[in-house]
Amino acid sequence: MARFWLTAAVVGLLATSACTPGSLGDSDGDATALSYLVDNEPSTVKTAEALAKAFTAKYPDLSVKVETRPQGGEGDNIVKTRLSTGDMTDIFAYNSGSLFQALKPEQNLTPLDDQALVGTIDPTFAKTVTAAGKVYGVPTGGTVGGGVYYNRAVYSRLGLQVPKTWAEFMANNARIKAADIAPVVQTYQTTWTSQLIYLADYHNVASVQPDFAEQYTANKVKVASTPAALRSFQRLQEVHDAGYQNSDFASAQLENGLKMIADGTGAHYPMLTFTVATIVANSPDKAKDVGFFALPGEDAAKNGLTVWMPGGIYLPKTTTGARLDAAKKFLAFVASPEGCDVMGKTTAPSGPYVVKGCTLPADVPQAVKDMQPYFDASKTTPALEFLSPVKGPALEQICVEVGSGIRKSGDAAELYDRDVQKQAQQLGLPGW
Repeated sequence: MARFWLTAAVVGLLATSACTPGSLGDSDGDATALSYLVDNEPSTVKTAEALAKAFTAKYPDLSVKVETRPQGGEGDNIVKTRLSTGDMTDIFAYNSGSLFQALKPEQNLTPLDDQALVGTIDPTFAKTVTAAGKVYGVPTGGTVGGGVYYNRAVYSRLGLQVPKTWAEFMANNARIKAADIAPVVQTYQTTWTSQLIYLADYHNVASVQPDFAEQYTANKVKVASTPAALRSFQRLQEVHDAGYQNSDFASAQLENGLKMIADGTGAHYPMLTFTVATIVANSPDKAKDVGFFALPGEDAAKNGLTVWMPGGIYLPKTTTGARLDAAKKFLAFVASPEGCDVMGKTTAPSGPYVVKGCTLPADVPQAVKDMQPYFDASKTTPALEFLSPVKGPALEQICVEVGSGIRKSGDAAELYDRDVQKQAQQLGLPGW
């Protein structure tokens, strides 16, 4: 799985490479030339360069040179090494959430609380770039929703309504199965996709137990002994036990699942909205038939969306003086409607922005539009990985077993708790 911290390639996070700030000099002609580190994923680089160009057009006395670094663990090590050696670029982009905390922000980064731009950032995102009460980053790009794609044509034909509770969802599945359509598409050959029901259920967990992430990180609660958290595994088992999966769930891959939901041979597909770009590319005439809703919980009044937050852009403490002032201007530009407009025109957003005044382009796919009402109603919760570093590496394999009928939900939860404990001990987390 591509780091189902769902960060790097999935959420399009930024970061970068091997040239030092000093190698750029303090000026480029009469302009102050800033260095900006991002990862080398093509759409990330394209967006970063577009932002740099637009920023210079607005501030001709300033310029931004984009540098790149590898993705994944190698890139993580470059970022951490350059921060620790004082060799970081003027500006750099990196993950938000738990991986941001691993950068030791109080030691290595410059807080932004004295900047007006902090007031433009959605508070939910701000929590994912906050350490010791101080905000250190601004968002880059849109959010990613974790929930359920559904085929709108199937829903219309069968007279179904978007469910707000798990009971309504399962009742819809019964109607869909009776119509000889696969109710819930699963694609376990692409193993990371097995986790979506479990992970997208986190809004429902937090709506019942708001302090779960904090207590979980401190090893004061377990999945197996927390009814709301155990419920996530139970939902996965219930879908299998009811016979609601596609017959080839064990061998199907992500691309097969996206085609099924677009064609209407499958009615629901638990998934992340970054994949909507693949639907548009592979099934352009069917993309309008694909909608999206949050994974339902027990209480319709608490219905809301689990969200994977965008990455952040940060300033290392080594950026000082006039360069720091210029770098803060760049961050303010990114976290503005102007910046969002540049990003939206460069790369199709996977979800709403988390900056005040930023709106989605009118031509975004229907599934992305369907996310906006959750944001407008403030019914969103960051995925657990943005609130806690505790995540066991075996989760996708455990979910495959539950979703395949090999392991029961209670046993899975206990196994996952043991998996998590090993990971937390390796991270050196207190209380484990």
